[in-house]
Amino acid sequence: MIEVTGLVKTYGNKRAVDGVSFSVKRGEILGFLGPNGAGKSTTMKMITGFVRPDAGTATVDGVNIATDPVAVKRKLGYLPESAPAYGEMSVEEFLGFIAEVRGFRAADAKRTQVDRAIRLTQLASVRRQTIETLSKGYKQRVGFAQALLHDPPVLVLDEPTDGLDPNQKIEVRNLIKSMAVEKAVILSTHILEEVDAICTRVIIISQGKIVADETPAALRARSPGARLDEIFRSLTRSDT
Repeated sequence: MIEVTGLVKTYGNKRAVDGVSFSVKRGEILGFLGPNGAGKSTTMKMITGFVRPDAGTATVDGVNIATDPVAVKRKLGYLPESAPAYGEMSVEEFLGFIAEVRGFRAADAKRTQVDRAIRLTQLASVRRQTIETLSKGYKQRVGFAQALLHDPPVLVLDEPTDGLDPNQKIEVRNLIKSMAVEKAVILSTHILEEVDAICTRVIIISQGKIVADETPAALRARSPGARLDEIFRSLTRSDT
């Protein structure tokens, strides 16, 4: 579903992403880990077509991000960092706007998609509340709702449980696991317990390069008895 080959992105004198290559199959939940500034978000932005790579290619469900970025966006649900939204809109209005952008122009079709997204992300209690008045956790849920509204085959989620309380985190993780049966999911996170909870595979990126690509069990087997955070630090200790 996702094929990434040799992606490179440079900002000034800093190479943020340096020849990153990997693939993600349908049914996989790929945990994308790394310290701040390691290149995670930049890689995800290139895959989703929001940043143009300096070199390399990526395809989503067979569509090249460089030659047909609009078609790629149709196949993607993307939750960017901090879940940006129009604060003056209500939850229902914002998701209705997203539905129209996604091509659901008929009233019945739009309502169906909005109601589904609200139900899946448990936003019914705040559906008529303006987004700017919501807690950080609810704002994050609105961002997740817009990502899955059109039921895309690929989800790219940057810190999807950021700001959620422990119960909300469990709910979102369970939702991601249930949806991943029919989708390919890339999940960026700083929460190592999330890797154990839902990820079928882990990529660790450090200084723009992949330093590990394996299952959580294989990652733990590198240092039997060590905690996951200790293994993570040992693989990324050259970052500053």
